[in-house]
Amino acid sequence: MLGLVENHSLPRTAAFFDLDKTVIAKSSTLTFSKSFYQGGLINRRAVLRTAYAQFVFMAGGADHGQMERMRAYLSALCRGWNVQQVKEIVAETLHDLIDPIIYDEAASLIEEHHTAGRDVVIVSTSGAEVVEPIGELLGADRVVATRMVVGEDGCFTGEVEYYAYGPTKAEAVKELAASEGYDLARCYAYSDSATDVPMLEAVGHPHAVNPDRALRREALARSWPILDFHRPVRLKQRLPALSVPPRPALVAAAAIGAAAATAGLVWYASKRRATVV
Repeated sequence: MLGLVENHSLPRTAAFFDLDKTVIAKSSTLTFSKSFYQGGLINRRAVLRTAYAQFVFMAGGADHGQMERMRAYLSALCRGWNVQQVKEIVAETLHDLIDPIIYDEAASLIEEHHTAGRDVVIVSTSGAEVVEPIGELLGADRVVATRMVVGEDGCFTGEVEYYAYGPTKAEAVKELAASEGYDLARCYAYSDSATDVPMLEAVGHPHAVNPDRALRREALARSWPILDFHRPVRLKQRLPALSVPPRPALVAAAAIGAAAATAGLVWYASKRRATVV
C-alpha cells in the first residue's frame, strides 16, 4: 500500500498527520471539557457550549476567519489559569479519554509507515501539551503543535507563542525537512481540513482523510487519494507495541493546548448558536 521499505542510501522520509478527525475521531481538546469542569476551570454553561462545539466541529469545522477569532477568544479565556492544575487534570484523564477514539485505520497507517522506515510526525493546531502525550501514545517520532506562553507565576499569560495553523504548518514541515533531511517529494501527509492544503501541497504524497467539503473538492480536482476512517479503537488493543507509557514530563505537561482550543471552539459554538437563533 505504501511502497517498499525505504532505501537508506536515499534521503530520509516522513509521514505528516493532522490529529483531530484524521488520527482520532474527535477534537483532542474539546474531549477534555468535562474534566476541566470537574476541576473547576470552566463552568456548566461552558461545558454545554463545548458539547455543541464538538458537534459543530464534527459536522465541518471552521473557516480561516473564524479560526482567527477563536485564537483571540481562547487567549482571553485561558489567561490566569494555573498551569500545574491543568497539567494534573489532563494527566489523570488522558488515557481514558483519548485511547478509545484512535482510528483503527490511522493506527494501521502509522504502523505501516514505521515499518517502511519513515518517521511519523503529528502536526496539529491543538496545543503541544496535549499533542505531545498523544504523539507518545501513537509512537510518533515528532510533533508540531501550538504553543502558549506561561508566565513566571505559572499561569497562562493569554499570549500565543506559536500558532500551528494553515500555512504555518507547511512552513514547519519544510523546516523539519531541512533539519532532519527529509525528501519532501517522497513524503506523505494526511488531513481532514482544507486549511491544511498548504501542508498537503508540501509533500509528494498528499491524502485527504474524512475531508470537509472544501478539501474534498480540492482533492478531487488534484486527484489526491481520499481516505475514509471510521473505526475508533482502543490503542492498547490495536497497537500494544506502540502503546508506550508517556514520559512523566509529557504527561505532566498535557494541558495548555486543550484549554486553548476548547475556548476557541466554545466561542465558535456560541456564535453559530446565536446565528441559528
